Amino acid sequence: MTNRITLDMTRRGFLGTALGGAAALAAGPSWAAAKTLNILSHKVHETVLGTGTDNDLMKDWKAKNDANLVFTTFDSNPLQDRLFREASLPSTDYGVGYIIDNRPTADIAKLFAPLDDFLASAPIENYDDIAPGLREAMTVGGKTIGIPVRHATGGLFYNEQLLEEAGISAPPATLEELIEQAKKLTFTSKDGTPVTGMIMASDLAVFPVSFARAYGGDYITKDFKLLPKPEAMEKALATMADLFKAGALPRSYATTKNDDQVTWMQQGRAAFTMITFARFKQFNDPAQSKFPGRIKAVQFPKSSSYDGEMAAVTESWGMTIPANFADKDLAWSYIREVSSPRVTLGMARNGNGPVRVSTYADADFAAASPVAAAEAKALATARGAFPPFPEAARAQQLFLEDVQLAVLGRKTPAEAVESMVTRITPLLPS
Repeated sequence: MTNRITLDMTRRGFLGTALGGAAALAAGPSWAAAKTLNILSHKVHETVLGTGTDNDLMKDWKAKNDANLVFTTFDSNPLQDRLFREASLPSTDYGVGYIIDNRPTADIAKLFAPLDDFLASAPIENYDDIAPGLREAMTVGGKTIGIPVRHATGGLFYNEQLLEEAGISAPPATLEELIEQAKKLTFTSKDGTPVTGMIMASDLAVFPVSFARAYGGDYITKDFKLLPKPEAMEKALATMADLFKAGALPRSYATTKNDDQVTWMQQGRAAFTMITFARFKQFNDPAQSKFPGRIKAVQFPKSSSYDGEMAAVTESWGMTIPANFADKDLAWSYIREVSSPRVTLGMARNGNGPVRVSTYADADFAAASPVAAAEAKALATARGAFPPFPEAARAQQLFLEDVQLAVLGRKTPAEAVESMVTRITPLLPS
């Protein structure tokens, strides 16, 4: 991997992906003559700050604090492992660590300094502008343990050209319209390509969770209530099963992955998909897509039967201070600067998913991002697919098993929901 990462790659590479070359595991903090703040992060976090370029967003901060910033970078999972190990030692030389929102269980959260006193004594400028769902994800046991810095929020992408071929003048405004259009768009396009109305990966919770939320339900709430409205999850599974039965989901649904969604949309083999807004540039790249400029995105729609708030699914990163780090004031100063409106906007221009809703209103940024308005609307109420807890991975596996069986017609939605309750409840925190 080269040292330069294109802007669209920095947006696409998020959780669980191998963006940028991982630093060697043996790498440790670098000592310099001046004061040094050592940071554990993914390469993308260093890149979007313009580190090592003429547009270094932290240049003034470094001069003011007479400090160097030294990043030790890893891919997502090795980074989390290293961060938790460092924070478990008697002391660490790393002052800031970047954490993924689905990792801080109650026990892990204890490894990091609570930041509420810092927020009170040296506030982050216009902190409430940072999307509430992202701030909530970094709050564990009533304490703020991280400050959001990057997100990837899902939207509904559609192929405008295919919609026009099918006589559809606008994307769906409700879930019912989405289902109707997806069925109508299960056809053969003018160029002879067989089109499936919608494509979704079967190994990601984002799809059933989004469908459930569209009906006013959810998977697991922040306070670990499983299926708060079971009837909404049943409706979600029934809707997905109906799409599959009608041929509006691929026959290969059970083995469909995230990358398949991208390929099918680029090739015109699917009319709709739900994926992070960051994929917009990739979908419309003339070098990769048959439909440059014609693949667009809106917020995922809710059912016409639900009059409440529709929360998009998001994933995010936050900046933490290990509790065993000595100079917490310096670490907080860094976090405070990176969280400022100025740096947030600068990182967004470098490809970061901006955590501030106001960033999307910047005229230049909005002009360069055709999905800015839709993404801002989705981000304002977005939250993670489920809260972190020790058995979250196992619970998600069981959840997706029952979702697949329901979609493929091997269980009724009611049977799948009953199975979820039976198998997942014992895994939840008591």
